[in-house]
Amino acid sequence: MEIEFHDKTVIVTGAAHGFGRAIALAFAERGACVWACDVLAGELADTRQLCLAAGGHCEVRTVDVTDRKAVFDFVAQASSRSGRVDILVNNAGGVLGQEGRPLEEVSAKDWTGILAVNVTAAFYLSQAVAPGMKQARHGRIVNISSGAGLGVSLTGIQAYASAKAAQIGLTRQLAHELGPWGITVNNIAPGFVRSNPATERQWQSYGQEGQKALVDRIALKRLGSPKDIAHGVLFFASDYAAWITGQVLSIDGGK
Repeated sequence: MEIEFHDKTVIVTGAAHGFGRAIALAFAERGACVWACDVLAGELADTRQLCLAAGGHCEVRTVDVTDRKAVFDFVAQASSRSGRVDILVNNAGGVLGQEGRPLEEVSAKDWTGILAVNVTAAFYLSQAVAPGMKQARHGRIVNISSGAGLGVSLTGIQAYASAKAAQIGLTRQLAHELGPWGITVNNIAPGFVRSNPATERQWQSYGQEGQKALVDRIALKRLGSPKDIAHGVLFFASDYAAWITGQVLSIDGGK
């Protein structure tokens, strides 16, 4: 199966490392004009260099995706060449450095912060790209959720599990709203992957026995990699998935 994205404009959020970097690189390697954003400017620059070294095209911007104006400004820049964004990957998210705590100890700021970056940001980005996609009568939106959105979070962070479940709900709703314009909206729910500093800390916290227990619960008996997630995104963004929308693909090694 050959998948290419020549002359396609692709936005990838949260692209400084982990899944976002792997996704940006995968699109750049296949001919897309990638626009990557994050709040981590230094690591984002590294992502751009990797894309360029692979022979791809990548523009990067430091963007707080919870800031609606900043999001719309970024999308306007990305749209300036072709007049639209062809593919949007809402990958920005995470736990914002939080750790699992009892329900009664969670502050309002901690709760709303996680919802903002995992759900509201995806809403803002989708709002911003929708007009161009509607005009083209074509588009792909891929949201990166989590196995936590389908069950419970390994971290025990209530806001994270809630936000990822809400993002799946947003995916299904937008699939029906945007479908008449040929726009598909799908979701990927990754299992545990050692993809960034937060997941590395989480992995180390389990200790040897906990790590073995986690891997033993996976059908394939191994952890995946950011590339595994990127490959799922490429499929949803391609013409091979033209009649697939509103779906959640678990990429978790089998549970």
